[in-house]
Amino acid sequence: MGERFVVVPVDGGGVVAGEREHSDAVVSDPATDTSGGGGSSSSSSGAVEEKEAGEDSVFAPHDPDAVVPILEYNREPNKYGDGVPKENSPFINNTDNDKGNSYDGTNMALFEEEMDSNPMVSSLLNKLANYTNLTQGAQEHEEADDDEGPKKKAVKSPQMGTFMGVYLPCLQNILGVILFLRLTWIVGTAGILESLAIVGLCCSCTMLTAISMSAIATNGVVPAGGSYYMISRSLGPEFGGAVGLCFYLGTTFAGSMYILGTIEILLTYIVPKAAIFVAEKKEDAVDALLNNMRVYGTCCLALMALVVFVGVKYVNKLALVFLACVILSILAIYAGVIKTIFEPPDFPVCMLGNRTLQNHNFDKCLKTEIIDNVTVTTKLWNLFCEGSELNATCNEYFDNNNVTVVQGIPGLTSGVISENMWSEYGPLSMLVENKKLSSLGGSDPSQDIYMPYVVNDITTFFTLLVGIYFPSVTGIMAGSNRSGDLRDAQKSIPIGTILAIVTTSIIYISCVVLFGACIEGVLLRDKFGDSVKGNLVIGTLSWPSPWVIVIGSFFSCCGAGLQSLTGAPRLLQAIARDGIVPFLQVFGHGKANGEPTWALLLTAGICEIGILIASLDSVAPILSMFFLMCYLFVNLACAVQTLLRTPNWRPRFKYYHWALSFLGMSLCLALMFISSWYYAIVAMAIAGCIYKYIEYRGAEKEWGDGIRGLSLNAARYALIRLEEAPPHTKNWRPQLLVLLNLDSDQGVKHPRLLSLTTQLKAGKGLTIVGNVLEGTYLTKDTEAKRAEQNIKSCMSAERTKGFCHVVVSSNLRDGVSHLIQSAGLGGMKHNTVLMAWPGTWKQSNDPQSWKNFIETVRETTSAHQALLVAKNVDSFPTNQDRLGEGTIDVWWVVHDGGMLMLLPFLLRQHKVWRKCKMRIFTVAQMDDNSIQMKKDLQMFLYHLRLDAEVEVVEMHDNDISAFTYEKTLVMEQRSQMLKQMQLSRTEREREIQSITDESRSSIRRKTQGAAQSTSLNRQSSPMEDTQEDEAQLIHDRNTASHATINDKADTGPERVHMTWTKDKLFTERNRNRDATVAVRDLFNMKPEWESLNQSNVRRMHTAVKLNEVVVNKSQGAHLVLLNMPGPPKNRGGDENYMEFLEVLLEGLNRVLLVRGGGREVITIYS
Repeated sequence: MGERFVVVPVDGGGVVAGEREHSDAVVSDPATDTSGGGGSSSSSSGAVEEKEAGEDSVFAPHDPDAVVPILEYNREPNKYGDGVPKENSPFINNTDNDKGNSYDGTNMALFEEEMDSNPMVSSLLNKLANYTNLTQGAQEHEEADDDEGPKKKAVKSPQMGTFMGVYLPCLQNILGVILFLRLTWIVGTAGILESLAIVGLCCSCTMLTAISMSAIATNGVVPAGGSYYMISRSLGPEFGGAVGLCFYLGTTFAGSMYILGTIEILLTYIVPKAAIFVAEKKEDAVDALLNNMRVYGTCCLALMALVVFVGVKYVNKLALVFLACVILSILAIYAGVIKTIFEPPDFPVCMLGNRTLQNHNFDKCLKTEIIDNVTVTTKLWNLFCEGSELNATCNEYFDNNNVTVVQGIPGLTSGVISENMWSEYGPLSMLVENKKLSSLGGSDPSQDIYMPYVVNDITTFFTLLVGIYFPSVTGIMAGSNRSGDLRDAQKSIPIGTILAIVTTSIIYISCVVLFGACIEGVLLRDKFGDSVKGNLVIGTLSWPSPWVIVIGSFFSCCGAGLQSLTGAPRLLQAIARDGIVPFLQVFGHGKANGEPTWALLLTAGICEIGILIASLDSVAPILSMFFLMCYLFVNLACAVQTLLRTPNWRPRFKYYHWALSFLGMSLCLALMFISSWYYAIVAMAIAGCIYKYIEYRGAEKEWGDGIRGLSLNAARYALIRLEEAPPHTKNWRPQLLVLLNLDSDQGVKHPRLLSLTTQLKAGKGLTIVGNVLEGTYLTKDTEAKRAEQNIKSCMSAERTKGFCHVVVSSNLRDGVSHLIQSAGLGGMKHNTVLMAWPGTWKQSNDPQSWKNFIETVRETTSAHQALLVAKNVDSFPTNQDRLGEGTIDVWWVVHDGGMLMLLPFLLRQHKVWRKCKMRIFTVAQMDDNSIQMKKDLQMFLYHLRLDAEVEVVEMHDNDISAFTYEKTLVMEQRSQMLKQMQLSRTEREREIQSITDESRSSIRRKTQGAAQSTSLNRQSSPMEDTQEDEAQLIHDRNTASHATINDKADTGPERVHMTWTKDKLFTERNRNRDATVAVRDLFNMKPEWESLNQSNVRRMHTAVKLNEVVVNKSQGAHLVLLNMPGPPKNRGGDENYMEFLEVLLEGLNRVLLVRGGGREVITIYS
């Protein structure tokens, strides 16, 4: 890296790193998962876990002679909430175990208070020097077999180097069944040039993937788990789980392929007589072979699964034997090629015309032969003729063409390479022919299939061969899967993997060229060696004997199959233990020593599916898909991390670039669709379903993954692009700030407010749920966190998608103000505030509750934000309710930008309100043409594309009733009384009642004069008109028509009518005739109607009349939306404002008061 470290010795407490070195590490529970990376690495994931006091830790002070516990796993399922074994971090915040490590020095006294959480650098380096990983593989399981149980057992530090730990395992996994059984056939069918293209494509893909994998593997400590661990920690749990399961399925199907290869070698080349199903006719031979493969394959699978179950140590001990078989076989091929230069082996191929014959049932390539001067027919004659007589009727093509013998292996110097350059693709049952030889007509294609010709058993084309060949380059993950066993994983994995890929690529390319240069084309295209008496084609080339290759490839396939059955269950167990796929939890369990029993059973079951397919050529493309998908995501992980420039992305392997990773990813995707587009779609659909399932049901994980970094970068980019200016009207939607109230236990008081939010948003747009706690943040931080947690759980229960924001402030007023001003970020800010109506404001001892409400209304208005106030919010429907036939009634009194039109439309998008119809009521004045208004409104709604019934309600200039005066009087007297007296709650209610009673007696006294004169004319003073202008009931400065009405109202003297019904007049006259003329005035107030503020009377009149109309029309509606009047600018009338609203909403159940933000939110334009 180039950094230079200077270690300064410190007296009195500094611990020199490296003082205590120990070769052994104590590992509790040696049966930890081995190949899947079930434990989260603290270094890669960034999750710093704390262990409970009393447990062993890296940070605990150690006795010099004791064994250092390097890494411990804890199996308690609920300790961290996800049942995942976690590792102690050797970094900071691991404090619980260091409490006894007191610091007595004086040199670092300035930091002594923080020494518990921030350790000395010397002590940190000491722990890092001893940090290692749990060894991986079967080693710990072997030891647990001898002494099962959770006893602590010393495990030696990993000692494997690059050659033994990475290079040879990769070599063994890459070279295998396809090389021995299919490469000659691929060369013969595709030709040398196209075969080189196939090999080049596949090897380039794996090389690019290895470069990306090396970068990821060297970016920090890679614990046991290999590829799954790397992908999941780089791309997050969703991608990790999807790709991990794809990799698992690929490894499982690879097991099927190796078992099928084993059985094919056994039944075709070693003991053909062992076949249970024997074809009597040539056309049934393929079906018979497949059935034999199914029976023997199932038996072989059961046997291998039993071996794996009994003891993995046997598989690992045989691994070197199997590797030796592979290397010996390859050496035998090269030796055979060299020998063909001097002495080509004798493998004659019998040709009839230019057609290749199956050489099973005849020994001489002759039609007739002369024995004792007598011409007799041969066995070949009997295959094409109806009898052995010379005059027997024979196949026409047999009669017309001669029999010739060509050498199957003419040798390296024969020049046959020029004939094998080009491809020979063909359909199913196409005859394998040598175009150089002459051929006379007379063939009958319908009869040819019954003749002993060598034919194509499948339709061949370039893309099919890519899919069949690709499994021969898989296996590059073998080194990273053993990362826990390596002495220096960061050095060994890149070197070993890339060297293995280079070696195998050279072997494959040289084999393609040498096979094409040494072997006759017809023999190359003979997949099962029928023309050379059933010999393995690659075996005919080998030296000293074909049996070297046959036996070598048999054991190679056996070993590879066993290793697949060993590795796949551990991978599944690791995914299960990570807890990201809930339904896989059962596969995390196993035997006492950690052997994944249940996972092995599932693996065997999936493997059996591949065996029932029975054809090696059909299974190979399936596992190609899953491996390609895994490699694709490895490349994606590297590209994402590189492009994001994540601070933690510092790989030691420097020879990578995002463009290489992107090229590798594109190549993987191309190869998937080249190999088999329908398999590719199925594999991607499986991965997509797993991804969505983990996203929906999986455990929440924070692994510091690249996708999260990508999301952050994308969010930052989008926020910067999003202008601060408000969006266009077409794009406007309510971005809600929901003001929630909490009870004393920090529980949500009105969860239905969140239900309404969900129904209003339908999952779209921004939602910020805010709450204010009184106090200081230093004293209330734990309460704030608890409140945030409660709100989040409530949001989850109500399916409200959004953000939670809890603010601690010295008082509620300031806290709400801060939320309204600062919630959101950049262009993503709220434009609408949703809150509940303070239903208990009259009963509240503290007037601050309704004052806060009014101040919030004022602040939203000045911030140009819309306001929604829900009355009786607890009676609103839940998300599970489904409202039946009913209406959402909109009372459109003044135009406030169209919010009233938009909200019912948004609500009806949700299932709860879907069946409700929308009705719009508007109010006509005396001089309005109500018929024309209705037509105009219908046309307006038509242009808005809204379906709604329209009704125009006429409100006449009725006389102001005595009821209105009484309401106003009570309101003003109560207001005065609360200002002048500080009473307890009970005293206040008693005084209010007495004032109300006195007011009524005053009204009765006035009615005696009102009987003679039914109307009283009073002129309001200019001062009152000015007050009215300042604090009108419904004000909207943006509406010209409304301003005109105000002007009319202010121009002339006010005529106030007091209307009495006949019944009421007689009742009042007969009751209390002798009422006291004078009433004691407690507060020096005149409870006379003359002293009432006339603007208050008019406001109350509006509230009463509007309430009557709304209740009359909309009492049965599911929801009423109503324009919310603005508060008075003169703060002295705040309490009166609450009274006006209370009267306006009286008798209505579900009401949503709506106040626009001063801008149009709905448009008729497209």
